[in-house]
Parts: sequence; C-alpha cells; structure tokens
Amino acid sequence: MNQTGIEAVLVFKPENRKYLSGFSGSSGYVVLTAAENYFVTDFRYEEQAAAECPGFTIKITDPGYTVFSFLKELGIKSLGIEEGYASVSFKEKLDDLLPGLQVRHAEDLIKGLRMRKDEQEAALIRKACEITDAALSQVLGMIKPGISEREISTELQYYMKKRGAEATPDTFIIASGARASLPHGKATDKLIEKGDFVTLDIGCRYQGYWSDMTRTVVVGKASEKQREIYDIVFNAQAKINGILRPGILGADADRIAREYISRAGYGAEFGHGLGHGLGMEMHELPRLAQTEEGNILLEPGAVVTNEPGIYIKGFGGVRIEDDVLITDDGCEILCSSPKELIELD
Repeated sequence: MNQTGIEAVLVFKPENRKYLSGFSGSSGYVVLTAAENYFVTDFRYEEQAAAECPGFTIKITDPGYTVFSFLKELGIKSLGIEEGYASVSFKEKLDDLLPGLQVRHAEDLIKGLRMRKDEQEAALIRKACEITDAALSQVLGMIKPGISEREISTELQYYMKKRGAEATPDTFIIASGARASLPHGKATDKLIEKGDFVTLDIGCRYQGYWSDMTRTVVVGKASEKQREIYDIVFNAQAKINGILRPGILGADADRIAREYISRAGYGAEFGHGLGHGLGMEMHELPRLAQTEEGNILLEPGAVVTNEPGIYIKGFGGVRIEDDVLITDDGCEILCSSPKELIELD
C-alpha cells in the first residue's frame, strides 16, 4: 500500500475477506489502513466478527450508516478495491457518495499474499487431499457396468462430507466412454459400460481449503489404444512432478508437458492449460499455462495442480491430476491415490 500510494484497501470477496480477517460469515468488509484494521458488518454478525477477527476494530452498519458512510469518515483520498470482484453498481456508488476519491486496483496485492501458503494452510490442503484419496478408494469398487455417473458422484459427495469435508462441487466431473473426451464432462445419468474409460475429477473443501484430483480408470481390460494414450499422459504428468520447484515458470512447466504430448502425436488433443493454483479457491494463482498468469515464478508455499490430458472426440480421454506443494528445494505431491492404470473387473 505504501509503495502504490493507496491509503486504504476495501476487501469483500469472501475468500479474500476470510484470508485477511478470519471472518467466516456471509456479509462484511475488511478495511485496511496504515494505522488500523477495521471489519465492517451489520448487527447479525457483531458477535461473530468480534470472536473471529482479532486485531480488528468492529464497525456496525445500519440502514442509515453504510460502509460508504464509514469510508467517508476515514477522510481518505485513495482507495484500493478488488477490481475483478466489485460490481459496476458498487463502483458507481463510490463515485456518487465519495466524489473525488481515487479508486485504484488492489486485487494483485491480495493475490500475491495468497499464492504463498504457510504451514497451517498447507496442512489443511493435505487433509482435503486425504479425504479425496479415501473417497476415491471407497468408490472404485462400485464402478462397474450398469451404475450411472451420477450415482458415483453422489457416493463421493456423501463419503467426503462424512469424513469432514465442509463442501464439494454440486456435481463432480465424472465422464465415461466417449464422454471422457469432455474435459469438464459433469456426471450424468449415463450408465457405465464395459470397456469405458472413466475420468473422475474430484475434490473437497476442508476448513476453507480445497483439494482437486483426477484419476482415469478402465472398466474391464484396456485396449491397446487406451493403454497408449494413458501411458503418454502418465509419463507427461510424472515428468512435470519431477521438475516442479522454486524458480520455474508455470508457462515453462506447461510447455514441457505440451511438447512431450505433441511429440507423441497428440498435441491437438491437449487443449487446456497444464494446471492452476489451489487454495481457498479451486482455481487461483499461479497458473501452469501459456498465459500472463503463467509467467509467474513458482515460490515455496505455492500449491498448484499438474493435470495433463488427452481427449479424442468419439473415443474418450485421459487426465491425471495431482496437487503439488512447492517446497524450498523441490515439491511435495499431496495426492496419494495410485496413478498406474487401474483396470476394474
């Protein structure tokens, strides 16, 4: 804030709000100044904010005293906001109620902090991964001809929540047979058939932090073609796990995996980025991709996914995904589920 000349920062995206203050409720604003930290909320959350936000002065709003009233009281001339989250109407209210206020972009300040997980955050992601590993092990035995993708998704959700997950996606990516060529093929009522590839992209949130893991299995004996593309993805994924470390660009990791798959003849069938950051959101910085967000050097504490894939229309596809913690001298693979091709009887 000092370097950018911002006098105060206003934060209300739920993940950023909780990261900075500890508040787990659904309504409130973090306001940070050089002199003091404030948490602004209404009477419903007064006691909760006092308990969850140590080090913050709590300000309570009402219909006649809003967060805009409080900002006006501060007498600030410049305010940083989360430009990717604040709505047009919110910005218009700032312009209308606080004329002359310089509104600046501050989202990158928070993103930079959240990229580097401390040991407590890493431990929560490990626990989310443990729950996910256990859930996959639990459902592998039920994947057989005649069961639907939706039944598998429902069983996974039930098991994860029973083990302590506070949330899962509404529907997991469970794509079987020819549908496995859909990178984001949500579970449907399609029944599993013998010979199907089944891609399971699953994860859960544990005390605010997400896991995100993908495994692909075959129902019955794998064909020569299935084994060929599986081995290519398996080797590409293992290659990247072996090079992830501090100082590497996410874009370079993506390029190495892409070149490997392209040399094997399937470059056109790998159309998404290699991976993304993981934490309080399922997708956050940094990225392993040929994008601006991929031009970020990985640092110790970053958690990223490594998920190459091959998707062939009308045939099916394979993706293998791990969650990876960047350490001081390399990386730690947080997912322990087997990655060798599983053929289910």
